[in-house]
Amino acid sequence: MTSAHFLFIPAVLMVGFFIGFLFARQGAQDQVNRELAREKEREQARIRRAERKAKRHAAQHDKTASTGKDD
Repeated sequence: MTSAHFLFIPAVLMVGFFIGFLFARQGAQDQVNRELAREKEREQARIRRAERKAKRHAAQHDKTASTGKDD
């Protein structure tokens, strides 16, 4: 083994660590963005379900009010 190996091998390892860090950071950021988008979609779905439920309840209430029946 020449003395160049004592410099070359650690240098290659450091470059590999740096590239791995960059890829891992980007992957983690992508995952966070997907989770945020998914949570936003879930919140919108909750709002739509609540609106549909309120409409059904209002329609049912109007129907019972027009027939004069109380539950």
